[in-house]
Amino acid sequence: MSFKANKIRTAISAALFAVGVLAASGADAKDWTEVRIATEGAYPPFNFVDANGQLQGFDVDIANALCEAMKAKCTLVAQDWDGIIPALIAGKFDAIVASMTITEERKKTIDFTDRYYRTPLAVIGPKDAAEDVSPEALKGKVIGAQSSTTQAEYAEKNYVPGGAELKLYPTQDEANLDLANSRLDAIIGDKFVIAEWIKKDGAECCKFLGDAPGTTSDTGIAVRKEDTDLRDKLNAAITEIRANGTYDKIRAKYFDFDIY
Repeated sequence: MSFKANKIRTAISAALFAVGVLAASGADAKDWTEVRIATEGAYPPFNFVDANGQLQGFDVDIANALCEAMKAKCTLVAQDWDGIIPALIAGKFDAIVASMTITEERKKTIDFTDRYYRTPLAVIGPKDAAEDVSPEALKGKVIGAQSSTTQAEYAEKNYVPGGAELKLYPTQDEANLDLANSRLDAIIGDKFVIAEWIKKDGAECCKFLGDAPGTTSDTGIAVRKEDTDLRDKLNAAITEIRANGTYDKIRAKYFDFDIY
């Protein structure tokens, strides 16, 4: 075989190999026309289960709007908060739309979209409590918070060293119930969530003691680190629903003020 013929054969083999590699990578690539989304289902008004057993809430409506913008068929499932990140990493679903705050610690294991709302933390307590959320005011008090949340981290960092006791709960509703039943001196939580609870169920027992200083943070959609294409599609969809008015229509259904 001539040198020229051998070069041609080598080039053809390389080209065929490249085609094979591209075909294999294409087979593994996802088109994201079907997306599985998890939410907690125990964090009203952002996500909850209604009397008919259906997931409802701001997060759920936003997820559905994003799927419509992406022209994707989406399946929403409820997942307990404590196991929600491990389940995402394990591939049980593709994204989390569950009012998850974007933190540097979480970004070590998962990725986030741009924010879809922003929220501060606040402290509430009994009607006769002093409206003071300083560590000194809460010294010796029992404070409740949902476990594995930024509010639990804040209480651990800011109140426990000052002499407060922190009690953790699987859901925000359980912490609220213990406060209403005088088993806690205060709870710390997402201001919008506990405002909704006070308005509906806690008006007789409880009141705002104050915002937790410096706690306003961004909430995003969590995806696996390798799913950058899904993250980008979701970001484009967030931009679209913000621009076409869909986001504001959903927000107005739950809040009479801007949360973005």
